[in-house]
Amino acid sequence: MDKTLENRLALVTGASRGIGAATAKALAARGAHVVITARTAAGLEEVEQAIFDAGGSATIAPLDLTQTDSIAKLATAVGERWQALDVMVLNAAMLGSLASVPSIDPKEFAQVLTLNVSAQAAMIAAFDPMLRRAEHGRVIGVTSSVAQTPRAFWGAYGASKAAFETLLGAYGDEVAEMSRVRTAIVDPGATRTKMRARAYPGEDPASVKAPEVVAEAIVALAVDGFADGHRERVSA
Repeated sequence: MDKTLENRLALVTGASRGIGAATAKALAARGAHVVITARTAAGLEEVEQAIFDAGGSATIAPLDLTQTDSIAKLATAVGERWQALDVMVLNAAMLGSLASVPSIDPKEFAQVLTLNVSAQAAMIAAFDPMLRRAEHGRVIGVTSSVAQTPRAFWGAYGASKAAFETLLGAYGDEVAEMSRVRTAIVDPGATRTKMRARAYPGEDPASVKAPEVVAEAIVALAVDGFADGHRERVSA
């Protein structure tokens, strides 16, 4: 595989499994050094080892993005070692319980919004300086179709993803004329992940695409670039 992203730095959140893990491996395979974050250290270590075994390089950063100062500490640590951040993939998210809108638990909804929206805003703010210093800073957010097409019982998660899309799109619009930073949204569609299994417990996992398919679409954006505000849905 070509090393198009050699000497580039990438950061992937929610990288201990699923789409995040597959994306980290795919970015590393293209030559990027990948900083991988998630709450589960053991999962990150497995992904890191897989990257090393394939000849790539990675740095693990176990942390909970919902903790007040965790993102600032991460940005400080990364900034002390590298000058610029070329690719940031905002993949970490929480599904929460699927429930009718009147039945949404306020406490859980607050948790969903904290991770899916507030933490994403904090990530953008913390890494904005490094993204601006990159030759072509790219921020790719992973979303869901329910962000744009409301679906019964998906109100809480859909609302959080709609807010996330608006947030990332606004940031892209703000920096487009004054920097080389560009933003994109990727809707993975039906993909074989633990979140998908929770939402569709009776579904045959083999009937939906593997996370690696989505990862390749994300890496293609990182390699080829895109116009600001790009949005795509990954087909099987």
